[in-house]
Amino acid sequence: MSSIIEDLIARKIFNNRGEETIEVDVITTSGFGRASAPAGKSRGKAEVLYYPQGGVDQALKKIDDLIAPELTGLNSDFQEEIDNTLHEIDGTTNFNIIGGNTAFAISLANAEAAANSHGLLLFQFLGGSTANTLPYPLGNTISGGKHARGKAPDIQEYLALPNGAETFLEAATANAQIHKKIGNTLRKKDKLFSGGKSSEGAWIANIGDIDAFEVTSKACEEVGNELDFECGFGIDVAASSLWNEKEKKYIYESEGKKRDATEQLEFLLDLIEQYHLTYIEDPFHEENFESFAELTKKAKNCLICGDDLFTTNSERLNHGIALNAANAIIIKVNQIGTLTDASKTIENAQRHGYTTVMSHRSGDTCDWHIAHLAVAFKCPIIKTGVVEGARIAKINELVRIEHFLGNKAKMTDLKTL
Repeated sequence: MSSIIEDLIARKIFNNRGEETIEVDVITTSGFGRASAPAGKSRGKAEVLYYPQGGVDQALKKIDDLIAPELTGLNSDFQEEIDNTLHEIDGTTNFNIIGGNTAFAISLANAEAAANSHGLLLFQFLGGSTANTLPYPLGNTISGGKHARGKAPDIQEYLALPNGAETFLEAATANAQIHKKIGNTLRKKDKLFSGGKSSEGAWIANIGDIDAFEVTSKACEEVGNELDFECGFGIDVAASSLWNEKEKKYIYESEGKKRDATEQLEFLLDLIEQYHLTYIEDPFHEENFESFAELTKKAKNCLICGDDLFTTNSERLNHGIALNAANAIIIKVNQIGTLTDASKTIENAQRHGYTTVMSHRSGDTCDWHIAHLAVAFKCPIIKTGVVEGARIAKINELVRIEHFLGNKAKMTDLKTL
């Protein structure tokens, strides 16, 4: 089957926050692929630029005028060539000219078109015959920080990780039950609780950080007991959004406390011990590799994950590897721009023993590609919410993949935990 690119069609659509974003169709002589770009709320400083000056409208013009003429006639099977061409057209280190989200949507749509041209599902095309391992879903249950409105916890996300489940469907079921149980508890604790949710579908409630820990910990334990497998508990501190550079302290406004790096370290170690946390993301601000390394050394049976720290960037990851900073990395393809760039970071991380966590963005679409990427690149964890529509699209796609694989499907082995 021929995979020669015949056309690129781009349009403006909306993400789950109602923000404009880009969607791209790649049409080959015998296949079709479509992908759309997400947007983060709290973004690492080292991420590529989402769109050129002029936003989505200018990105669409760049595709028509610059990109489509260059890609038409190329073979979509050669992903690296396509992605290198995008870099050449742009000519900057962070996609200033065409936009990282433009590159992202084209890159993923191209991979999908190539897979479709050969009659394969995306995870099969990218991962081959050995791609049969399903990730554990890491789901946000309570939102705080930049993901919340009004009074809410300072910590950005309270996460469930059902790492004892034997199938993906069981794990997704556990997360849904944990989410529901937390909602019921919040209604009992606060008569004014409105059932409000963040853009990720996690609950927004007028509670402090410690109350949120207690509620989430109890729900994970109870559901784990009911389903007879372990349901771990984690957090995304999003510490860069708490960091005050002038004061050199993390400002917990809701809690009314300020912590320097040493106090932050002790605070997190206490939380790990008290609540048996299995996962902590961005515990320190994005340039504090040293504190990441210290926490990684001292924390027991807990994944210390870098998101803003690494921004899916292999050079930043290399700096972390040299210092033993973190033992897990968030993978957000649109942070780095193309599938080839992201795959190199994944390979580098896995080669050095880092747990790779494929991730959505808070402002996402119903695009399901990261479900396939998690399986194709053997990522042990996928961070993709619990309920809300853009999250369900990815969760249901993983359920379909598991069903498609049948007896070949297996869950990953989270050895660190």
